[in-house]
Amino acid sequence: MNSVRAFAPATVANVSCGFDILGFAIDAMGDVVEVREKKEPGLQVVSITGDGGRLPFEAEKNTCAVAIQAMLDELDQQVGMEIYLEKGLPLGSGMGSSAASAVAALVAANRILGEPFEKKQLLPFAMVAEKVACGAGHADNVAPSLLGGFVLIRDYHPLDVIKLHVPEGLHCTLLHPHFELKTSDSRSVLRDNVSLKHSTIQSGNVAGLIAGLFQEDFELIGRSLRDVIAEPYRATLIPGFYEVKEAVKAAGALGMGISGSGPTLFALSKGEKTVQSIIDAAQQVYDSIGLGVDTYHSAINTQGAFVLE
Repeated sequence: MNSVRAFAPATVANVSCGFDILGFAIDAMGDVVEVREKKEPGLQVVSITGDGGRLPFEAEKNTCAVAIQAMLDELDQQVGMEIYLEKGLPLGSGMGSSAASAVAALVAANRILGEPFEKKQLLPFAMVAEKVACGAGHADNVAPSLLGGFVLIRDYHPLDVIKLHVPEGLHCTLLHPHFELKTSDSRSVLRDNVSLKHSTIQSGNVAGLIAGLFQEDFELIGRSLRDVIAEPYRATLIPGFYEVKEAVKAAGALGMGISGSGPTLFALSKGEKTVQSIIDAAQQVYDSIGLGVDTYHSAINTQGAFVLE
């Protein structure tokens, strides 16, 4: 029986000022999916571990199967595949959990089929799965998980995805407080209209962040990590947000923001020398408000998803 296992990394979406258009991958953690050929046509989710029994086994609801089926539909093929999902990412965390599952499944299934698609061509199929998972087929998680590095989604119609330069030494610290924030709740607090003033500020910060990445200007990156559109509303749903932000910046972080729709927070830093200070500062704040937190740190993942040999 032909069998392939693939890994897809966790991601940070939005990156403060880049709401729905920016994301990057991290090395610290991710999901593993094994896909096995079977004689009978159709997709079957056989095993899911690490999810606490919460994810669906139905092929039409599971992001792994939905993504693979979208790919098979494009190929107009009917084949049989078994899916074994190993969750390394917590659900509802803002780390691109559903995206990593879909991406890992696609990379594994694509290899089994003889790689009819290049890596970037798998992106639309992962977006179909994201729509099933969270109601919107955004690419700011699936694109960096698939391709690695920093990714800009310039447009969706047609889809235009651009990999950005990653400065050597750029590190990310993730702070995952012990509570779940639903994407639907996080989106429900956003406003439909944005003022011209805020649109101008946000545009300048997006441009500044991208320029900072290419120029390897860490101070410019830090100045540009400012979100005036989503963060002011979403921060109210995350206990201790502003206290943590002030503490980690004082500890040496370039800047801090909400990872995806939260509740995980991300802090970027130049090198690893300030990482422990950032973690300690955040931990003190969470201890003071009685909230547990898991912390992770890593360099930016520039490889993206890959087959585990």
